[in-house]
Amino acid sequence: MSEEEELGKIRQKKLNQLLRKSKEAATLESVVTLTDSTFDTTINNTSMPILVDFWAEWCMPCRMMTPVIAELAHDYVGKAVFAKINVDENPETAERFCIVSIPFFIIFKNGQPVEQILGAVGRKPLEEAIKKQLKT
Repeated sequence: MSEEEELGKIRQKKLNQLLRKSKEAATLESVVTLTDSTFDTTINNTSMPILVDFWAEWCMPCRMMTPVIAELAHDYVGKAVFAKINVDENPETAERFCIVSIPFFIIFKNGQPVEQILGAVGRKPLEEAIKKQLKT
């Protein structure tokens, strides 16, 4: 293999890595970050189901669920909304919904909580819950 061919392969590999990182960043951006002050407005102003992830930075199971939420947000663009709210930074909302264990997921529809899921359950249970809300 010539030096030029080798450099071409290296360039292609780097380009693929940059594209992959760009796609990952775009997926993470599709997850809405909520606060105590934006929570009600966001929940009440959409006709789509909203899955809210109650989490904290120090919570390892919460961090394990981050890519799962990002994947679901990417896969259900235009069908459902995926949001995260940090319970340490937004204690009013966490207290209002009696969040004592995290990760804790609540699905809202028409501004009302319709389903709750506790724990780092993986993709399947969350996706099934979203699909159920899309049918009703």
